[in-house]
Parts: sequence; C-alpha cells; structure tokens
Amino acid sequence: MINLIKLSVGSETIEGLTAWQADRRAKAADGNPRHVTRMWPKRGDEVLDGGSIYWVIKGAILCRQPILRFDEVVRDDGIRRCGLILRPGLIPVVPVPKRPFQGWRYLNPEDAPADMDPARAAEARLPAELSVALAEIGVL
Repeated sequence: MINLIKLSVGSETIEGLTAWQADRRAKAADGNPRHVTRMWPKRGDEVLDGGSIYWVIKGAILCRQPILRFDEVVRDDGIRRCGLILRPGLIPVVPVPKRPFQGWRYLNPEDAPADMDPARAAEARLPAELSVALAEIGVL
C-alpha cells in the first residue's frame, strides 16, 4: 500500500476543502468526490490497496481521504486525465509541515501522519498557520 500527497490549492481550511468537494462539478457520476489530475499513478494497484490522498492546506498536511478508484476523464480538449475517486469525508490527521510542490507525490505509509485522535478531532480546529507553527516546534 502507498499513499498520494497533494496540495489543496485554493483551500484555506479543511472546511473549505469539504465545501469545494460538495460542489457538483467536483463529483464523479456516482456522487463521490473526484479530483482530476493530469498524471496517472504508475503504482496505481498499490494506491488502491488501501491508500489515501493526504491533503496539504496552507503549508501543512491536515487531512486525508481514502482513494476508491481511478476513472478516466476526457475533457473538451481531448486529453486523457485521471480522476481520483475519493471516499466522502475528510479524516483529520496530526498536522505536519510540508513545503509546496507541483502535482501529486507518493507518500510511504511510514512517512504519513497519524490520524487525529477522534476525541481531539471534535475540538475546534486551529488556524492552519498556527497548526504549522506548533508542528514545527514539536507541540502537535
């Protein structure tokens, strides 16, 4: 099993990413959230063996979503793209700082942040910048 990691461009918070995914334009035909990317994972079988996409928001890995499947997406330009079909709902993780990067990358399970304790996940979320600062000094 292997994961993917991706910047959530334009999202300021986990709630912002949730709202974007609720838009009908961000959904697959079956209603599940979909993120369209240009590149297909060469290690797709490993990703589909329990992998998630970890979302980087405002400089920190803040949440993840299990990846259900890959769908082919062909837009008006005729270019074949990969639709990452995701399980609905974002799972908060222990915030980890992450510098910007292009596209998506593979993320080994041993390098992935742990899921947030469910008791803590119900607490009010800190602003992303504060989460990054606290993670950088080892408080979170």
